[in-house]
Amino acid sequence: MLLLGIDIGTSSVKVCVVDADSQKMIVSAQYPEEESPIISLQPGWAEQDPEMWWEQAQQALSICQASGKYNPFDIAAIGIAYQMHGLVMVDKNQELLRNSIIWCDSRAVEIGNKAFDAIGHEKSLLHLLNSPGNFTAAKLAWVKENEPEIYAQVDKIMLPGDYIAMKLTGEITTSESALSEGIFFDFKTNGISEDVLNYFGFDSNIIPPVKPVFSAHGYLLASLAEKLGLKQGIPVAYKAGDQPNNALSLNVLNPGEVAATAGTSGVIYGVSDQLAYDPESRVNTFAHVNYAHDLQRLGVLLCINGTGSLYRWVKTLFGSSVSYLQMNTEASQAPLGSDGLRILPFGNGAERMLNNKLIGTHLHHIDLNLHTRGHIFRAVQEGIACAFRYGLDIMRENGMNPTVIRAGKSNLFLSNLFAESFVNVTGVPVELYKNDGSVGAALGAGIGAGIFTSPAEAFSNMHPIEVIEPNTKQLEPVYHEWKALLNRQLQVEQQILI
Repeated sequence: MLLLGIDIGTSSVKVCVVDADSQKMIVSAQYPEEESPIISLQPGWAEQDPEMWWEQAQQALSICQASGKYNPFDIAAIGIAYQMHGLVMVDKNQELLRNSIIWCDSRAVEIGNKAFDAIGHEKSLLHLLNSPGNFTAAKLAWVKENEPEIYAQVDKIMLPGDYIAMKLTGEITTSESALSEGIFFDFKTNGISEDVLNYFGFDSNIIPPVKPVFSAHGYLLASLAEKLGLKQGIPVAYKAGDQPNNALSLNVLNPGEVAATAGTSGVIYGVSDQLAYDPESRVNTFAHVNYAHDLQRLGVLLCINGTGSLYRWVKTLFGSSVSYLQMNTEASQAPLGSDGLRILPFGNGAERMLNNKLIGTHLHHIDLNLHTRGHIFRAVQEGIACAFRYGLDIMRENGMNPTVIRAGKSNLFLSNLFAESFVNVTGVPVELYKNDGSVGAALGAGIGAGIFTSPAEAFSNMHPIEVIEPNTKQLEPVYHEWKALLNRQLQVEQQILI
């Protein structure tokens, strides 16, 4: 029996086919090979066309189908992971009304701040576990305020993965986990937040029907099944945001377990059984994929927008001929500390852990007679690792103290230098697994379709391929200098605001 996983990323879409018995990936494909564009009509804005995601998903699936490594009619369920917090809107005919305002778009920061003040800080944090901030609800409020003719046509709002599920099944659904990531969920009432709906003036009818994460969210349309070469009626049995899904793919489901990823954005995601929150909403708490009213499982998420996006920008800056492997090799040839070169990796939208400030990316102490591009490549990786340490310290303030972090051996964790920098600057060992979001989505579908009796069974064959232990504290002075530069830049930004 086979499972299909679809991972809707910011840079590309990845599709894989997994054998349910062995839990191993048979084949995978990514489309496109180069990063997808982000539409930025104004500084701080970020949009993508959901039809682009749908086309990319079909292309990636077509590549898998053409491999001849499996019988497509053995696929029994479909799972979807997706970039979080994006806003997708359709009319009553399920037609798109505008591009999606995606996760790293910053236009709704002030709208969220005003909602935080109006609802009340204490009430928001107690009920929503977050400030409305720059999440999906605030993005929708921006559309309502600035594009009323579009808002008037809205029948249903969705997150990116919901749109792909709609295209596959014709059905639109959501989950409590999805509602929480959009800041529509009240953890005290375990229902849609009346405070958010009332403050923004949203009609509750725009919220899709709520279903469990692990359940049938619709069935593959007959007309589409023929086009895709699949059986009609296959259930879409799982949908989750990329970070909860990454945690699932690493079997991070219980209190105290922690996952990390360093793709377009960088994330540390820990599981808690407490309805806790950061008073400043620098880290955010959402309903995890296995959240239940009688068994609370919360995902505490630290997000750094500018990780892989910064490394991609540097790659583009130095020309398309340089590969990531070559960049990693040159970076490892530069000395620890990059001969004093420091980089603040914050140039991809408002950073939640910096109180939604837009401070940009900064390069410090460039010596034109000393520093090479290898120094820059290393300084980027060290700067990103320092940003992870900064965020992890915030999580520690809020009671999340990991003894080990699990990560997939992909994206920046493919770089030995980055993985070692991450471990040494945080002081936390990392277990690396041969797994990714599309595999997690496929196994999630197996759970949702009842092919596995439990998540434990779905990940019974998962073992780390590498464990990296901290072996030096030489990055500690680098981190403290980096942190001082960050604090100085934050003070500059505050003075500008004043």
